[in-house]
Amino acid sequence: MTVSTKARPVADVSPPARRPWLTNRRRRQLIGVAVVAPAVVVVTIFFLIPLVMTFWMSLHDWPLLGAHKFVGLANYRRAIHDQQWLNAVLFTLKYTLLITPVLLITALALAFLVNRRGTAARAFQSVFFLPVVIGFAAAAYLWLYLAQPSLGPLSDLAVHFGLTSRDTNWFATATSGLLLVSAMVTWKVTGMQMILLLSGLQSIPGELTEAARIDGAGRFAAFRHITLPLLRPTLALVLVFSVAGSLLAFDQFYIMTAGGPSNGTITAVYQIYRVSFINFELGYGAALSAMLMVALAAVSALQMLLLRKTDHS
Repeated sequence: MTVSTKARPVADVSPPARRPWLTNRRRRQLIGVAVVAPAVVVVTIFFLIPLVMTFWMSLHDWPLLGAHKFVGLANYRRAIHDQQWLNAVLFTLKYTLLITPVLLITALALAFLVNRRGTAARAFQSVFFLPVVIGFAAAAYLWLYLAQPSLGPLSDLAVHFGLTSRDTNWFATATSGLLLVSAMVTWKVTGMQMILLLSGLQSIPGELTEAARIDGAGRFAAFRHITLPLLRPTLALVLVFSVAGSLLAFDQFYIMTAGGPSNGTITAVYQIYRVSFINFELGYGAALSAMLMVALAAVSALQMLLLRKTDHS
């Protein structure tokens, strides 16, 4: 009797090969974190930390010198009954309601004007955009000189065209000062909004307008039913920028009117500056800043919400 002595194969019990720690997917994740990290650090240092600090200061009586004292919501209750703050908020809303449609209509008209091919259109684009590169402070000082009685040319032009019979002090009343500042802001800002709206116009396919013209639609009908709906996202972006900039207006009024006459042209940010850096009530100024920031965020969110609803309708 023969017994088979053939050896059976031994199972491989060696440990499985380990996957490398730095896989392609993990490498891409690390690269993404490395790219985003500087922005996160900058936002944390220059936005999040000051934001938290502002809210913390708003809950305190925080003088420039001396110890601060926790007062809870007392600064916010004071703001509700502060007539100077309420007047500044009302003037800021008045300025926003005045300048926003003026900027939007003027920029849209200029965008249609330069929405052509050729050297002349590009030249006009550059001319209309030139005031944008000037700083707000420089533009304000320039217009302050132009409006000086018996010195600047605005009074001479007004007399020449019969608007006034003699040299006019454009800063004698809050209304004339507001109108002059609005004219300066329109001259300064319209070029940027024109470029944004022009990019929106040039993204609209020309075939749609041509098809509407072939079907017998006039210019106004084509604008209302084709151009305006397709331009709505760009209009919303311009509107958000315009409203935010108007609510945060400070430089132009600080330089051109200095809040006068009789504190009639003090904006919300101007009042925060006076409270914080003239009266040195840092806690109360922080409370006013927090209220303005919340209002600005609410207005911007409402604008975007209305745009989204309009797009889905």
